[in-house]
Amino acid sequence: MGCDGGTIPKRHELVKGPKKVEKVDKDAELVAQWNYCTLSQEILRRPIVACELGRLYNKDAVIEFLLDKSAEKALGKAASHIRSIKNVTELRLSDNPAWEGDKGNTKGDKHDDLQRARFICPVVGLEMNGRHRFCFLRCCGCVFSERALKEIKAEVCHTCGAAFQEEDIIVLNGTKEDVEMLKKRMEERRLRAKLEKKTKKPKTATECASKPGTTQDSAGPSKVKSGKPEEADPDPREKKSTLAPRGAATNGSASGKVGKPPCGALKRSIADSEESETYKSIFTSHSSAKRSKEESAHWVTHTSYCF
Repeated sequence: MGCDGGTIPKRHELVKGPKKVEKVDKDAELVAQWNYCTLSQEILRRPIVACELGRLYNKDAVIEFLLDKSAEKALGKAASHIRSIKNVTELRLSDNPAWEGDKGNTKGDKHDDLQRARFICPVVGLEMNGRHRFCFLRCCGCVFSERALKEIKAEVCHTCGAAFQEEDIIVLNGTKEDVEMLKKRMEERRLRAKLEKKTKKPKTATECASKPGTTQDSAGPSKVKSGKPEEADPDPREKKSTLAPRGAATNGSASGKVGKPPCGALKRSIADSEESETYKSIFTSHSSAKRSKEESAHWVTHTSYCF
């Protein structure tokens, strides 16, 4: 059973109590949320996007996730609410001039300040390191600190001037309460978009059905006349029969014969026309085509007209 050789066991070795809950280092958690992609766990690099729940992603990682949804990924649950690239907003971030990154630590003997952030608030100047609450606007993607929006109350973006509402403000890496509120807004927004699509579809169908009728009415002359009731259109066969004798009567009155135009109207001599001599010489009525009796041979002899 052990305890040989004079060993004295301690109480914690014999009595097993409840396990202590492991505490997460807050600084490490903040660094992971604000400096690394939620989906791929890689360092954030431009272009950086944010979802409707306020989580940060690399745009390349989101596109790869959307293209390869069939693969089972452990981190896919974090982006399960992202159905298309439209559910993500590209962020307009302001660089921190005091952030050096890995430039000053080439030898590896310099202390890395994890609280120094890459980006800052363009209005107040607070660093985006998780110590202060930050949010972005869905309409334009500009990022501000919450203090800037509270101190400078406006309905227009401070950098680009785009108009926004309270629903467009999304907190970045918020608390559980903030995430629940943003999730409710997201569901309401998507339901509203579905209803709008359903209402638009029947409208387009009715418009397409009404267009052919309007074009037919506008193509023909108007049937309704002022002061007279609308009469029914006669049969097209009756129209043809009524039009035919009228045309025959007019032609008969002019020439004396039904259906035959005057002879002199169609015939025209080419000699009297204003064409050139070369063009007139093609026809037999021209003087060059006529031959004298001496030039013309007997019908038995060979002539060029036989071939």
